[in-house]
Amino acid sequence: MEIITLHYPVASSEEARSAEPKAIAIGHFDGVHRGHQNVIRRCVDRARSLGIQAAVMTFHPHPKEVLGQGGQYASCLTPLAEKVERFRGLGVDLVYVVSFDKELAGVTPPQFVAAVLRPLQVRHAVVGFDFTFGSKGSGTASMLRELCEPEIAVDIIEPLMLEDVKVSSTLVRESLAEGKPEEARELLGQPYAICGTVVRGEGRGRTIGFPTANIEPDDAFVIPRQGVYAVIADFEGRSVPGVLNIGVKPTFHEHLPKPVLEAHLFDFNGDLYGKTIRLRLISFLRPEKKFGSAAELVEQIHADAHQARSVCAAYN
Repeated sequence: MEIITLHYPVASSEEARSAEPKAIAIGHFDGVHRGHQNVIRRCVDRARSLGIQAAVMTFHPHPKEVLGQGGQYASCLTPLAEKVERFRGLGVDLVYVVSFDKELAGVTPPQFVAAVLRPLQVRHAVVGFDFTFGSKGSGTASMLRELCEPEIAVDIIEPLMLEDVKVSSTLVRESLAEGKPEEARELLGQPYAICGTVVRGEGRGRTIGFPTANIEPDDAFVIPRQGVYAVIADFEGRSVPGVLNIGVKPTFHEHLPKPVLEAHLFDFNGDLYGKTIRLRLISFLRPEKKFGSAAELVEQIHADAHQARSVCAAYN
């Protein structure tokens, strides 16, 4: 799969001069949830039937962040590298990462079609029902169809509903904020995951019989509700179940500036310092709490570990 970074205007770029006919799915696709997957799979199907490339166009950073409306969009369900891997798994041939800046933010819907899509030799576009584009989001999915056809066919994909609720990135974020990774998994089609580097912590876990890997997220991932989770850790081709605490360690600290991610991996004694690890959240076990002593904490960790083993074994 090829990854190409684009800057506006596209028409004068080398990528436009060498472009081949393609079907393209367009969107930010944060989370690449099951609704997004429907959009991308339709694009891949159209491309295969037409004998052309299957492409995805996404935008980085998030348009709302550039326009000073960042808020929740300062963190991502799928930072760019994670998102690209999801696209690869869906059979995409080419990913365009469009650098979103204030110049692009001022482009009108007709300009977007004329100066971005047409120069890239788009023959078929696929978007979600709530797709917006152009200055101030003034372009809609139906407007895209009007501006593109007949030269560029446009498919508009209806929302995916689960139990009468629309699948959306916002709903995934809400599920994680409430400590409901099972709901997030249903929406995403796979467990929510956080990737990071193992760094040195305080070393306290080893002294109480539960050595932990302290994970520093390698991007601005959405951090779920503080508490204890059953997880599966992926690293160096291995998948190891464990228990993860996300929190501020109130038993030992009065105040920490931000939540810390500490994972105890079952039946593993290797050195992970400096290595990349991916934590898949399987189930929320309990909220974080302050214990009266280290002994009480150890007793609870034993219970957490027992529960997490059972949860992970059932998931596998």
